[in-house]
Amino acid sequence: MEPIHSTSRRIAIVGAGIPIATGAGWSCQLKGKGQVAVSFFGDGAANTGAFHEGINLAAVWKLPVIFVCENNLYGFSTHYRRVTPIDNIADRAPSYGIPGVVVDGMDITTVYREAGKAVERAREGAGSTLMECKTYRFRGHSRFEKSTYRAQQELEEWKKRDPIIQFKNHLLESFKIDEQELLPIEKDVEKEIEEAVAYAERSPDPGPDDYKKYIYA
Repeated sequence: MEPIHSTSRRIAIVGAGIPIATGAGWSCQLKGKGQVAVSFFGDGAANTGAFHEGINLAAVWKLPVIFVCENNLYGFSTHYRRVTPIDNIADRAPSYGIPGVVVDGMDITTVYREAGKAVERAREGAGSTLMECKTYRFRGHSRFEKSTYRAQQELEEWKKRDPIIQFKNHLLESFKIDEQELLPIEKDVEKEIEEAVAYAERSPDPGPDDYKKYIYA
């Protein structure tokens, strides 16, 4: 699968990235370079107006956008079934006239395969896809939260399906890779993370005039 050529933005307002991705998808369509826009959001964001507006317009114009709902069961501390009357967020896709795909978000290979199909569909001019990844967060919504609203047993059961561990086992069993071959990769990843954290910590705080940046282009 070729690279998607997309940029990522962290947006604080729930669901705000969905219509922005639609706009990016329109840009991709106009440029005609085979680019695809991707929007990642949680199950909570799927109940906002921005979700409907963004996906509806993308569907009408057949824009090359992949809408990825990372359904980790909880919108902050509220289980999604308390605020969503259907089993799957992706079941809403037919009402917009686009495909809805439900995948195991803890299985890297499955996510990669289904994402590839959605990307190719978008590049062929067939329009958007709503992809729901059933996943779980092992920590609280924020680093300060104790997650007392969910059972410890539930957490432990989901930890058994950790996608990193599952993919490692897949490499060891399916490709007969020696575990020692994976150690350098793990060390490289840890080093990259440590360097990124060190860079962030030694970087200066933004100045008063920095608010002018990244607003217009």
